[in-house]
Order: sequence, then structure tokens, then C-alpha cells
Amino acid sequence: MKYSKYSAIIIGSGIAGLYAALKIERTTKLNDGILLVTKSKLGESNSYYAQGGMVGVLKENKADSTASHISDTIKAGAGLSELNTVKFISENSDKVIKDLLNFGVEFDRDEDNKFTFTLEAAHSVRRVLHSGGDATGRMVTTALRQKVSENSNIDIYEETTAVELLVDETNECKGVIVFNNLTGEYEVIYSSAVILATGGIGQLYKYTTNPSGATGDGMSLAFNAGAVMQDMEFVQFHPTALAIDGDENRFLISEAVRGEGAKLVDASGAEFMYKYDERLELAPRDVVTRAIYSEMLKHHTDNVYLNAACIGSEKLAARFPNISKKCLENGIDISKDFIPVAPAAHYMMGGIKTNIHGETSVKGLYAIGEAASTGLHGGNRLASNSLLECVVCAYEVANYLKTLPLNAPKQINETIKSIIEKYSEEIYLEEIDVTSMKEKLKSIMWRGAGIFRSEETLENSLKELEDLKSEFHRSDKCISKQEYEFRNMLTVAEMVIMSALKRKESRGAHCRTDFSDTNEKAVHTSLTRTSLEDFKKILKKQYSANFAGFNDSDFGAAV
Repeated sequence: MKYSKYSAIIIGSGIAGLYAALKIERTTKLNDGILLVTKSKLGESNSYYAQGGMVGVLKENKADSTASHISDTIKAGAGLSELNTVKFISENSDKVIKDLLNFGVEFDRDEDNKFTFTLEAAHSVRRVLHSGGDATGRMVTTALRQKVSENSNIDIYEETTAVELLVDETNECKGVIVFNNLTGEYEVIYSSAVILATGGIGQLYKYTTNPSGATGDGMSLAFNAGAVMQDMEFVQFHPTALAIDGDENRFLISEAVRGEGAKLVDASGAEFMYKYDERLELAPRDVVTRAIYSEMLKHHTDNVYLNAACIGSEKLAARFPNISKKCLENGIDISKDFIPVAPAAHYMMGGIKTNIHGETSVKGLYAIGEAASTGLHGGNRLASNSLLECVVCAYEVANYLKTLPLNAPKQINETIKSIIEKYSEEIYLEEIDVTSMKEKLKSIMWRGAGIFRSEETLENSLKELEDLKSEFHRSDKCISKQEYEFRNMLTVAEMVIMSALKRKESRGAHCRTDFSDTNEKAVHTSLTRTSLEDFKKILKKQYSANFAGFNDSDFGAAV
């Protein structure tokens, strides 16, 4: 087994990971260098596929203010957004976005070279920056990826999967074990700062806008290492994904299309949002998602439609070139045809609990971007706040790390040695074809822990997951990237279900059909491995019939 050391390791190469690498390299003294690890190709991430844009509360936008943005974010967050976090991210958006320009990032401008802003649901003013029309994530990711590739002080491991964090008995992270997807070899990498920027969990669901890599890897790593997880029940379903299958995910029809005036209609062209919310198509995402899904259930259809013809063909072509192209490839001319749309899993509001510096409950372990739960989004993310959170928190973790002595650890104790030994052992296993297992898991989560949940559906899903785990025959060491992804998916799926069981109310994106009211006294939910016994006793008492055969190692606990 190979051993190496770095001052800082970043796992994940979306916008958060790329920008963090650049900022840390520029602002921090690194005696042992910096490493960026990605399980696929550099830049492949949820960020790359983000269409709508990035919130920017810019000083030159006189119609906007941080007070307005803070208010909009908190209203959308369904009572769970952390005011200090929201305030910090909003107030730092101007500075950080201007800094992005120094790394080659560009946003669309008008003929006077002024930034153009668009409107999205639940925003009170136009404040969303975009790039390439409807290709903001791709444009920002491409610019940052280029700068990272050119930086000789940043080492890059592609096609490399992080499989376990090295955490000692004092609850301090000392590094990570990684698996080379191409050679099957393991490497132990020591570091005093490990930053998880691994993105979301969309691939846990049958229908998702997320690419194949969104399997919750960082959340699983952190949870297994003892970190506190927060609000794992809050999975955001985007209202309007293109309801055409064939790819690994569903193509996103950006909320900005509705922001420009498109209307949701049934097959006959009749609008229906007036029945659900006075804000119509610009209601918060959870409201629009449930409205669409309710219409689908009511009429036994697989989708509703988006009518964008009212926007005008020239504006559609200029503002939404990629959406226009994708729809045209499927025989849909969005300037005159209805676009078939349906909800799909899109974004994880919960995740690894962190403060604004990216610190987790494990010393030396940090998390940023979608993998983290900073308290910004609460129970329902305000559109386009995600990319803003990525860059502000990446900027801030770099600022924080420059105050610390970042030296790779010199002594490794017995706890970490025992972790390394698991991956040093020569074991001979036949590779499991997890393709069908992944499809089963995705169907389980869509049916039981999707847009509408209940105690019954969640309980059934947990039992089905246990049956699926018994087919998998893996707990620690696996022999392929696909197996490690599936191991992580099982872990995160259980966390989502257990958190959803604990929250006996409906709030934001979490809708319990058996608890339709909102509990005004409700607070954040948390999960840790160390408190699994108490939670498991509660589950056994409540669901003794279904949980009788479960093992201690199968569950994390709510605290």
C-alpha cells in the first residue's frame, strides 16, 4: 500500500472543491502541498449541470439589498434557516463573486457591460446571475477547472474514490484512505485538514436531475467517522425536470423559465397553480413540486406541461439555448410546444453539520457545498442560493485554514493503524453487479421517502433497505468504485429515512401525509453513530415486528 502526506486534501471537484483548492493554494502556507481528489474526471459534479444561476447581492444592483435577500431566504427556509449563516453568506456575496472574476469566471452582461439578473421563484427582486444563458454551472466549473489544472501547486487524483477517513480515538481526522478506480490499489494519505466537497444524493431516487456520481459519498464518510449529520430528511425535489427517460438522470428545465413567464398547464393547456398558491408558478419549490405531483396523482398521468411560448422565440433562444437544444433533440420546439415536466430529486438541504468555517464535529474534518448543512437553506432551499453557498463557504474555509498550522501528522495511533489494516488485508471477493441493486434502492426511496411520506411508507422502505443490504454482503472493504458508491447509498438512504421518521410534522420539502401540520416548536434533527443505541431502542419498541431482525451495525441514531 502506498503512503503519502499533504497539508490539505480536498475531496470533490465541483465548484466548491475547485474554488477551495485555488483559494487555499493562494492564501495559505502549505509545507506539504495540496491534493484534490475526484472519483471521476476533474469538474464532473452537480455544479457542472446547474442551469439557473448564482445569487449575487451586488452593490451595483440598486433594486436589491442584503436585507431583502436575507428575508427571502428565511421565508423559503420554512423556519429552519440560521439567521447568522444567512446574513454572513448574503453580506459576503458581492466580495466573493467579484473574486471569482479574478479566476476567469464570467457572468452574462448587457450591451452596456453591466451584469444581467434574472428572477426565480420566491425571490422578491431580480438578483440571479447567469452565464452562457442557461449554463451557469458549466461555465463557472470550466473556468475554475482550467485554473486548477494550470496550478502546479495543486496535485490532482482523478478516478480515485475516498473510502474511509482516518479518525483517531480523540475524534481528530488525520487523513483518508483512497481507492484507485482503474488499478484497484489503495493509498493512505495523511493530512491535518480534509475537506469534503462531494455534493449531493440525487442518485438515491428513481427520478433525479443529478449526474451518476451524486451518491452521497462524503456524507457517508463523515457519518461513519462519527460526525454529526443534520436535517437529512430535507431532500428538495425540483418541480420541472424534462419528463423523458433514457439517460442516467432527467434534464433540468430551469426555474428561470418560469421566472421569465412560462406557465404550468395540464394536457389541455389549462393552468392549475392558482388552486395551490397565490404566487402561482413563482411559489417556493416545495409548493410547486407538490402541486405538480398532486395533479399527476389526481389525473393518473406521468407529467404535466410547461408552456413557454408566451416568452417569445427570440428570447427563448437567447436566454435558454441549452434547454431549447435539448428539447428540440426530443422533438419539442419550446417556442410553440408544451414541455412535458415532472418533479425529480434535485438538492440535499441536510448533510454534514458545519459552521460557517466548514468545521464539522470532527477536528480536522471540514465540509462545504451540498455535502454540508450550514443552516442556510433550512427546510427548503431558495433557488440559486446553492452555488452562492459553495463559493462563499469555500472562500471562508480557506480564510480559516490560513490561521492554522497545516502540517501532516507525524504520529499515527493504534486506532488509525487498525483502519489501515482493514484495507491492507488481501481478501478475495467476487465483484457484485450492483446495477440492479441501485435500481431497487432508487425505487424504494422514490416510493417511500419521496415527495410525500408517512410512517407506513418510511417503515416499509427501511425494511426493504435491510433486505437489500443482506443481498450486498459488504460492510467495509469493497472491490470497485460501483460497490463503494452503493455502500454509501445504503448508508445515506437509511439516514434520510430515519430522520424523516423522527420529524413528525410537515415542513418545507418534508411532507408527512400523516402529520400534515407544522410544529412551531420543531428544531433541527441530528444523526450520529454514537447515539445509535437509544434511537434503535425507540425504533424496536415502535416497530418491533419489522425491526426484530436488524443488527446493531445497521443504524445510526437520532439525537
